[in-house]
Amino acid sequence: MKIAIVHTQLAENATRDELDVLDQVDMVRKALDDLGMESVTIPISLDLNRAKLDLINSGANCVFNLVESLSGTGRFIHLLPALLDVMKIPYTGGNTEALFLTTNKVLTKEFLTAANLPTPEFQDAAAIRQSGINLKMPVIIKPVWEDASVGLDDTAIFHDHVDAKTFFKERNKAYGDCFAEGFISGREFNMSVIASEDGPQVLPAAEIIFNDFPDDKPQIVGYKAKWESDSFEYKNTVRRFDFPERDHELINRLNTLTLRCWQLFKLNGYARVDFRVDPFGQPWILEINANPCIAPDSGFMAAAGRAGLTYANVVASIIADSNSF
Repeated sequence: MKIAIVHTQLAENATRDELDVLDQVDMVRKALDDLGMESVTIPISLDLNRAKLDLINSGANCVFNLVESLSGTGRFIHLLPALLDVMKIPYTGGNTEALFLTTNKVLTKEFLTAANLPTPEFQDAAAIRQSGINLKMPVIIKPVWEDASVGLDDTAIFHDHVDAKTFFKERNKAYGDCFAEGFISGREFNMSVIASEDGPQVLPAAEIIFNDFPDDKPQIVGYKAKWESDSFEYKNTVRRFDFPERDHELINRLNTLTLRCWQLFKLNGYARVDFRVDPFGQPWILEINANPCIAPDSGFMAAAGRAGLTYANVVASIIADSNSF
């Protein structure tokens, strides 16, 4: 089998969160070598005619989809699966519909709400423009289409309606449509899932620990915590996988909710669901990542390693659950 590893064509001034995909490409290529599979790497842009020709010329039987943005935004990442659907080339991860629904955070929350799954209350851009932000404070302002904590920092959380609306207007200019979400104080969990012969397998739960955060500093996984290695946030935001017995019921609830998200959005291959848990122990679904980062230091790979899976194991499982025709 020949696999085309397809990723975003990077600009010369690519940011750290964008450059991260190159680490993923390198690791996937090495894993495919270990699995005895031939591979070719194809960077793509919004020029889908060029992408189509490159795919045809590659002679690949399957695409390993590592596209995280196109033209600098996550708004278009469903276009590669759509092209592959038309070309009838099997590909890994979320299908066209799943990627569109989970990349648009407002659509994600609308689907969760319709399915009676717990997600914090929210207002989209149209509602805010019409009537202002009328959610219970505090709120957090998030970009609709961005991933990797782009646009998230301490300044995105508000306790005042007027300040929140002003910030909303500023962020709309910087990142396109944003939305307001009720901010859940409490614990944060990442739940990773991988496909297996027996169906989706929830990997060990990871809780994000905010070490030594001052009382007045929001405990969020913002951009600095993910990408700026010299920052306080990066150094003091860590994962833990070991939990006391009193948390076992909570972990079971998170597992159940994670599988319901997998089924609701018809996910494939691998995914990650991010949660906040309020002081009363109620889990709230923040977002679903249909094709989460699988760089060596990513949360997904940390959970996979905790489950005893190697990188090659992960890649093989993802390919085995490819969207086929």
